Amino acid sequence: MAVEFIGIDPSTDRDHCPTVWADAEAQEILLQGWKPSTETQTECEASSPANGSVPESEAIVRIPARMIPMIREACDAVERARLR
Repeated sequence: MAVEFIGIDPSTDRDHCPTVWADAEAQEILLQGWKPSTETQTECEASSPANGSVPESEAIVRIPARMIPMIREACDAVERARLR
């Protein structure tokens, strides 16, 4: 696995730091973010077309909007590798 660090929340305190990586080989984007509140988790699950709650092997994470450029960069890195 060749994970490429893309960026970290520019407003981070380095202890609580949403982060973005790209894994071009696996064609995946990896996100570290804050866990949602129980209320938000329930709302997300209720509005999803999936059956039931989020499985233990998956997670909903919150990422601040100020990180959108990093997420786009990660998408571009994965897309470039896919097109090679």
